[in-house]
Amino acid sequence: MCGTWNLQEDIMFSQEMLADFNDLELSIYNCIIRHKEHIAHITIKELADEAHVSTATVQRFCKKAGCDGYSHFKLCYKEYLQKDSDPLKVTERTAFKSFASYIDSGDFEKSIEKAFQLLSASQRIIFIGVGSSGILGKYGARFFSNVGWFSLFVDDPWLPILQEMDGAVTIALSVSGVTRQTLNLANQMKLRGSRLISITNTPGSALSRISDCNIYYHVPLIMANHTNITTQVPVIYILETLAGRLYAACTGNSQ
Repeated sequence: MCGTWNLQEDIMFSQEMLADFNDLELSIYNCIIRHKEHIAHITIKELADEAHVSTATVQRFCKKAGCDGYSHFKLCYKEYLQKDSDPLKVTERTAFKSFASYIDSGDFEKSIEKAFQLLSASQRIIFIGVGSSGILGKYGARFFSNVGWFSLFVDDPWLPILQEMDGAVTIALSVSGVTRQTLNLANQMKLRGSRLISITNTPGSALSRISDCNIYYHVPLIMANHTNITTQVPVIYILETLAGRLYAACTGNSQ
């Protein structure tokens, strides 16, 4: 494990470290970035020559980076590159396979059908969510409107809900199902009479427990640089599937 790199935080060169580098150390840093895929095979002399510095300066650079020496530096850098790329590899290799197998299950179809029944009896549909879920909420509201169902997205998670919401269905989007703002607004909607459908990637979450229907999309949770990069393609599939069934029911066309 490399001292100040802290691989658990997916940070290799922190802002503080970069600010502390002198001109020679920045030259070494730039060479490493340019040759990052091959650094494991570059000798200390080759790196020093490329950066126009001495091997002693490279060694000092490695010490400042929290490593015992250049060999240790290369080992830590290799670990960092592997850790940095793993989340996307997991997404590519397993997320879609996981979701594709789940949509063929009876549980998924039951949740879709239950949501469809709630939506088909509604007078209006309200989408809520924050962050990437909010962006998908806007998309969902537009898509449902395109198929002839009055829909809107609430972009203010602190909006006070003072009027009765009988006849409305709220679709709450949240990967975790515990996003505070979304949970608070969903609770307000439900207390005012709206039926609640949640679309989450976490079964048994607080949001799913207060929902009349929860659609769980069952993909690996992916985090990188403290940011949730879990794929949202399943959410689009779910929204378009529900909108498609509503359209088919209105027009008499079969899905």
